[in-house]
Amino acid sequence: MAQVIRMHEIGAPDVLRVEHEDVGLPGPGQVRMTQDAIGVNFVDTMERTGRFPVTLPAIPGFEGAGTVTHIGEHVNGFAPGDRVAYFFAAGGYASERLISADALVKLPPDICTFHAATFLAKGLTAWMALRALHPLRAGETALVIGASGAVGSVLSRWAKSLGATVLGVAGSREKLAKVRAGAHHAFHSGDPAIAQKIRAVAPDGVDVVFDFVGAVTSALALQSVRDGGDIVAIGAASGDALDQPAEVARRDVRIMRGGTPQFVNAGTIDASSAELFSLMRAGTFSDLDVVHFELADAVAAHRAIEARSLSGIALLVPGVVSC
Repeated sequence: MAQVIRMHEIGAPDVLRVEHEDVGLPGPGQVRMTQDAIGVNFVDTMERTGRFPVTLPAIPGFEGAGTVTHIGEHVNGFAPGDRVAYFFAAGGYASERLISADALVKLPPDICTFHAATFLAKGLTAWMALRALHPLRAGETALVIGASGAVGSVLSRWAKSLGATVLGVAGSREKLAKVRAGAHHAFHSGDPAIAQKIRAVAPDGVDVVFDFVGAVTSALALQSVRDGGDIVAIGAASGDALDQPAEVARRDVRIMRGGTPQFVNAGTIDASSAELFSLMRAGTFSDLDVVHFELADAVAAHRAIEARSLSGIALLVPGVVSC
């Protein structure tokens, strides 16, 4: 029997219940897989609280990695024993699951399942931002708002590796050291002089702002970007960003938005994941902490994310960490 975390209602973290179920055999186009690790993302809390549409009862989670155990009819390219990962397939909080083979990425021999579950969704979201929404060039200046968060910390390091000058904004002074580790300059969002300090580094404004927070930081994003620059609004931790359309139009600022599955698809998944795996091999993200929770402790993981008390990226582990 598989252990699963299921929610029967919208609400606080304690609506997440530990249950057990028989997974069954895969149908046409599906595989059955055991999961070594499941990524925990902010969107999971949005699903639980109703900000992200969900049909109840539901198993939260969109990201995981493990091993294929059975394949259904019409599945090509996968076989039992293959190590795989996925980045946007509902039903992730489970020790075993059925999943469409189309959602899977086959892992190279040197990428372990635990690292894949930690970085795949976050890394491919960063790829979308850096390669599709604003193709970042060496020498550009990038401001990352929410740089201490999971995706923000990955994107900051990726942008730095591309030769950009990276300015990172943390939501608390306690997280400034974490931001400094992945950026050239670090700022606290509560500093009343933050806009002036950013302009001291980039007098004409930054070329691009990557905003993972939303409404409460949209004014800072607009103050910081240069005329003709881009604001890439991906996250909405504080609600949707306010565009201020008149000011945006006057300064010829572009507001770029997108969801990862729009840009990471059958046509781009091989190239995007290969680039991510290359950075993982190079140790680009090796300084980032990973906080492991047992699968049954999903409630604790959600509480820590909402309290912004995590020291690293959250990972649910049904068994034993082996890499």
